[in-house]
Amino acid sequence: MIDHRRNHPETPSSESETTPPERAAGGAITDLYGDLFEKKWSMPKEVNAIPRSETPPTAALPAGEGIPSIQRCEAPSAPRSLEETGLALMQVCDLILKQLYLQGGLLGLDLAKEARLPFNVVDEALRFLKDEKCIEVATGELIGRVSYKFHLTDLGRNRARDAFEQCRYMGPAPVALEDYVRQCHRQSVVGMTCNATALMAAFENMIIRPNLMQELGPAVCSGRSIFIYGPPGNGKTMIAKGLGNFLNSGGGEIYVPYAIQTENSVITVFDPTLHDVTDNEDDLSVEDSDESMRLLNENTVDRRWRRVRRPVVITGGELTLEMLDLRYNSTANFYQAPLHIKANGGVFLIDDFGRQIVSPRDLLNRWILPLEEREDYLTLTTGKKFSVPFEQLIIFSTNLDPRELVDEAFLRRIRHKIQIGPPSRELYTEIFELSCKQRGIPFAQPAVDYLYRTFYDAGKPPRSSDPRDLLEICQSICRFEEQEVVLSEDLISEAAQRFFCQI
Repeated sequence: MIDHRRNHPETPSSESETTPPERAAGGAITDLYGDLFEKKWSMPKEVNAIPRSETPPTAALPAGEGIPSIQRCEAPSAPRSLEETGLALMQVCDLILKQLYLQGGLLGLDLAKEARLPFNVVDEALRFLKDEKCIEVATGELIGRVSYKFHLTDLGRNRARDAFEQCRYMGPAPVALEDYVRQCHRQSVVGMTCNATALMAAFENMIIRPNLMQELGPAVCSGRSIFIYGPPGNGKTMIAKGLGNFLNSGGGEIYVPYAIQTENSVITVFDPTLHDVTDNEDDLSVEDSDESMRLLNENTVDRRWRRVRRPVVITGGELTLEMLDLRYNSTANFYQAPLHIKANGGVFLIDDFGRQIVSPRDLLNRWILPLEEREDYLTLTTGKKFSVPFEQLIIFSTNLDPRELVDEAFLRRIRHKIQIGPPSRELYTEIFELSCKQRGIPFAQPAVDYLYRTFYDAGKPPRSSDPRDLLEICQSICRFEEQEVVLSEDLISEAAQRFFCQI
């Protein structure tokens, strides 16, 4: 399970810069912005190769050759002016003041890097702060303000402290809520390509019943909710994680903002523990000239967003209603987005549904509106509510009786219900054989025949997890007795008696 004690996104470290030679600030400056804007910055090479994972089948699974190359949705464009950022001038000024307060003197280029904004946007704030006598220029080169080194004045330090009192957020500049909503709709899971070949590739290391793909495929294509139920030990969680692996590996790439802003409040969204980045924004080895182009060129991707694989967020019995609301840091005066918002564009899996601390009825009531309207409402500490997209594939997985958990009104909103029952004898044999292969144990059909003759035919239902558990017991017995694992009837009988004993 995922540790939900999140850290706030760290402020990216700026590149090491060579301090320019000191130069009188009042001298004549040759502005070379025109030449810089004529150059074009090229995007990083696309990620087409999907790495093969070595994780065992019960976790995220390796992508097969049938999964298509990663496709990207439309990227958010870099703002060409302060107005296009969706931010007020004073908000950009506060970010600059806080950066200078903590780090001392910084180049104009460094300030633009920290804010992840084009320099012409940052330059407007620098001009304002200089006119207000909050900053002063220490050194500079011929290239212009992008190479100036700025320091706070006494007035600037006082204003920086005031800015910290209002909000201690120090990351990249947030994006407007409207821009976030627009981007979420562009990269909805509903528009994702899914076919039998690609889906089968995500399940290539699993043994599942033949017609299960025909149930899972349309459910993924719909982008709606899925309810997976059945007795324990038959692979419900593994199948749900397989769907998450498909979206994560073959579902394309999406863009997630570091933070969003609404009603003068900052809400962090990007979470490095959940979002698997595919861009090189953390690579600080780029050449200075290339970095300058990224900051000065209008025709680039908005660097306030990170390009990531579609996220897969998994939660279990620890889920509470509070985890589905904004988390406010009263000391820092900004918010952290809830789990399901971080999962937008991907998968949100509620495992062991019905075993949460909160009652199933309260949890379901919380989900009814988002499932129906595909949007959720969050509340700020001021009491102001605002809507955010609910664009994700949400999966409920339970081994409890659905009739005891949900009512008809909720089931109506769950578009796809998939039952995972006990395996047939043929399927069980295949699972047993695969489990032997994974552990380097020679497969023995008589061991399976003994289990059916002694237990399963006598009324005990088989479970897909039984082969794994029985073989692990066999390995433990043989390791203690210092002998090779051979699936004799005596060995499988001893393991079964230990495993199936009545307590």
